[in-house]
Amino acid sequence: LIFLRHHIDDGLKYEYLTVENPIELWQNLNDRFEHLKAVVLPKALDDWAQLRFQDFKTVSEYNSTLFKIVSQLKMCGEVITEDMLLEKTYRTFHASNVLLQQQYRLHGFKKYRELIGSLLIAEQNNELLLQNHDSRPTGSAPLPEVNATSSEYRGRGRGCGRGRGRRRGNGRNQNFLGPRNNYSMKWQNSDTEQRQNNAGQAQNKKGNCHRCGMEGHWYRACRTAKHWVDLYQASLNEKGKQI
Repeated sequence: LIFLRHHIDDGLKYEYLTVENPIELWQNLNDRFEHLKAVVLPKALDDWAQLRFQDFKTVSEYNSTLFKIVSQLKMCGEVITEDMLLEKTYRTFHASNVLLQQQYRLHGFKKYRELIGSLLIAEQNNELLLQNHDSRPTGSAPLPEVNATSSEYRGRGRGCGRGRGRRRGNGRNQNFLGPRNNYSMKWQNSDTEQRQNNAGQAQNKKGNCHRCGMEGHWYRACRTAKHWVDLYQASLNEKGKQI
C-alpha cells in the first residue's frame, strides 16, 4: 500500500486516501485507467506506420522517436521484434541511399542496437569529413602563417637593404656586383627603393595589407591564398552585411 501510494499522482493520493487494502487500491486504479490502452494504441500504430528514417536530420532523433513509439505499443500489448525494428529502418532509407541500405543489409545485423551503432559512427565520420572540406575546399592552397610571412619579408629586407645578405653588398660575389667600391654596402638602386617605400607607405598607413587585411606585410609581399583575399574584398564592398 505504501509503495502504490508513493508512485501515484498527488491528486489520486487524496482520492484513494480512505482505501487501506492494497488489492482494492490496485483494482480501482486498473479499472480507471485500463481504457487508456484502447486510446493510445490507434495513435501508436499510426505513428509506427508513418515513421521513416529519412525524415530525421540525425540518427539520434530517429532512435529516440522510434523507442518512444515502441514503448507505447508494448504497453498496449503489441509485440515488436528485433527483425521488425531492423526492417523498419532499412525500408525507410532515403532513395538516394539505396546502395548504402543494401550494404547495411549485407552486414547481417541481428540486433537493432548493432545497426544503430554503425549508423551513429558513420554519421560522426561524415560530419568530420564535411568540416574538413568546408575549412579548406578541394584544390585550395594551404593557409599561410602570418608570423612566417612577416618574418620572411623582413628577412629579405635586411638582406637586401643593408648589404649583409648572400647576394648583394658582399665582396665575395664580385661577378654579380662588379669590383667592391664605396657603394657596395648599399642598395644599388636607391631611387627605386625610395619609390617603393613611398608607395607602400601611402597604400598602408595603418600597417595592414590592402589585399588581405593582415598585419605585418604590404600588398606587394602578400602571399595569402586567393579564396581568403576574395572574402576580404567582398567584406569591403558590402560593409553593411555580415560576411
